[in-house]
Amino acid sequence: MNFDPASAKSSQILNTIKEISSSSRTIPSDKDFKLCYTSDEFKRPIDEIARKSNSMLQKIGAAKHIWGTEEADFPVGIDDAYEWLVDVNQEVFGRVDESIKELQKIMKFEDDEMELENGKKKKMKKVRVETKDKEKVSFHISAIEKPQNRYNFLVNNANQPFQHVWLERSDDGQRFIHPLEKLSVLDFVDKDVEDLVPIEPPSLESTPFKLVEEVKGLKELAAKLHSVNEFAVDLEHNHYRSFQGLTCLMQISTRTEDFIVDTLKLRVHVGPYLRELFKDPTKKKVMHGADSDIVWLQRDFGIYVCNLFDTGQVCLFAAVLEKMLEMCPVMRSMWLCF
Repeated sequence: MNFDPASAKSSQILNTIKEISSSSRTIPSDKDFKLCYTSDEFKRPIDEIARKSNSMLQKIGAAKHIWGTEEADFPVGIDDAYEWLVDVNQEVFGRVDESIKELQKIMKFEDDEMELENGKKKKMKKVRVETKDKEKVSFHISAIEKPQNRYNFLVNNANQPFQHVWLERSDDGQRFIHPLEKLSVLDFVDKDVEDLVPIEPPSLESTPFKLVEEVKGLKELAAKLHSVNEFAVDLEHNHYRSFQGLTCLMQISTRTEDFIVDTLKLRVHVGPYLRELFKDPTKKKVMHGADSDIVWLQRDFGIYVCNLFDTGQVCLFAAVLEKMLEMCPVMRSMWLCF
C-alpha cells in the first residue's frame, strides 16, 4: 500500500477544520456571551484571541506589495472591516486558484504509453504540453464600481427576513393592502382547462431578440406584453457586490419574441412599467421554480404575480403522482379510467 503525503496532509487539515468548527459551537453568543464576559476567567482568553486575530489582520493589510491597493490598513468600523475581509478573501482564493491552474498547465504531461516493439514493452517519453500565455483575470476586481453606486439606487442589506413591499393603503389610510387584494376569488381560478394541443416554438434563428437598456425600450416591451395572453419570465440574481443580492437581468419571452431587460440600469423603472402586467389575472405568466423569483420581483421592483404557471411545480407534482400510482395499483387503475 502506497503512502500519499498529500492525501495525509489534506486529511490532517480537514480534521483540524472539523475540530475548530465543533469547538466554535461551544462559544456562547448574544446575552450569554455578555454574561460570561464579566468573568475574568472567560474574558482573558477571549481578549487574547481578539488581540492575535487583529494582529494577523493588520499584517495582511500591511502587505501592500501583494494586494496593490492604496488603502491596505485594516478598517476600524465593523461593517467596513467585514467588507474589507471579504474582498481580501476573494482576492486570495482567486489568486490561489489561478496559481493552481497555471501549475497544472506547466506540469501537465501526456500519460505514459506502452507499446510492443520486438516483443518488448517500450515506455514512451513524456511530452510537455506547451501553453500559451493568457491574461490573468482576478476573481475580484476592486476597481469595478458597485452597481448600486453606479446607477444610484438604494439597497437594503439588513440581515432580516424578507418583508412584503406594500405599495397601497386602504381608502381610510389606516392600513396597507395587498396589491392583489381587490381581485375576485374567481380571478385566481384557471377557466381555460380544456385539452390543448402543444404549440411548437419557432426556431431560435427566426425569433427576434432585443436587449432592453433604455426606458423607451421598456415602454415598447410593456406595449407588446399588453397584446399577448401569456409570456414566460426568468430572473438572474447575484450576490457579488451586495449582501442580500441584486436582480441583474429579467428575461421575458412571448410566443414570437425574446427580451432581456437590464434591471440594473432600469431598476427604478421596471416596476412602474411592468407591475400591472404581472398583476393582470387575464395574462398567464410561465416560470420554472419561481420561489426565489417571486421574492426578488417583490423586493426589487414591487411586482406581484397573479395567474402563475410554474413548470417546476408541475414536474414535482407529476413525479409525486407517478410514485403514488406505483405504490397503489388500485389508484393506478382508477386513474387510467379517466
